[in-house]
Amino acid sequence: MNAAAVEVRSLVHAYGSREALAGVDLTVESGGMFALLGPNGGGKTTLFRILATLLKPTRGSARIFDLDVVADAAAVRRRIGVVFQSPSLDRKLTVAENLLHQGHLYGLRGPDLRRRRDAVLSDFSLTDRADDRVETLSGGLARRVELAKGLLHEPELLLLDEPGTGLDPGARRDLADRLGELADARNVTVLLTTHITDEADRCDRICILNAGRIVAEGAPDRLRDEIGGDCVTIATQDADALAGRIAERFGTTPTVVDGLIRIERDRGHELVPQLVEAFPGEITSVTVSKPTLEDVFIHHTGRRLWDDAADTESA
Repeated sequence: MNAAAVEVRSLVHAYGSREALAGVDLTVESGGMFALLGPNGGGKTTLFRILATLLKPTRGSARIFDLDVVADAAAVRRRIGVVFQSPSLDRKLTVAENLLHQGHLYGLRGPDLRRRRDAVLSDFSLTDRADDRVETLSGGLARRVELAKGLLHEPELLLLDEPGTGLDPGARRDLADRLGELADARNVTVLLTTHITDEADRCDRICILNAGRIVAEGAPDRLRDEIGGDCVTIATQDADALAGRIAERFGTTPTVVDGLIRIERDRGHELVPQLVEAFPGEITSVTVSKPTLEDVFIHHTGRRLWDDAADTESA
């Protein structure tokens, strides 16, 4: 049986007195796309850095294909590709030149390097841009070149830090589609960090991190199904007061998030007229929707995903 792509056990990392990771246990099986979803300060970037062999954990262990990321760091680096959130391309060089220099860092030369260069250019539809300087490319095209660099040495695990940041929704969808196709065609496991729910939604499995802990894990559909029913969102002048009265009247358990009342309930549309009739003139607006990954995060943490806490992932 093949080793899991990633195995993390009781992983702790502290910056001074602050714990960015507070005992994380995680297994990522080989194949497909896996997302670490969470807000800034949630712990995902710290975990990314540990898996990329850039940071030693305070306690616990992390293994990639059964290699310890600390004790076997050099061997791990040969089996992973890493694409950082910050651009790493030389903007004055052409696309092809960037790839050739990347290959040299991995000891690649001659026909083998040219073969791999041509393959990744084709994979990301960059063949006709090979002689263009990076500074002339759009953000989406430049991100494709970053990914091509990360795959040039044919890694078994590709680590991506916030790959969709700065891209418009169309470019993010295109990127996710290409990654999914490549994961299947090349038998590469893709692990990405993101705070963008639609980016995570396109992955096979998701781990939601908050305050250094895993709060939920599973396939996107299963995570939404755990909430079940509908999400009813109510706008009003005094959310806390009305939430208490709704709880008394309907025997439900509303929560207040960012001044809005949220109720998770089967057949939520049937509750709307009852609310309006029970509290005339007090409800500004009410919406009913099926659960999203944002709702999953709120359900487990009591706050919105984009409600960024102070970033605890730096020294």
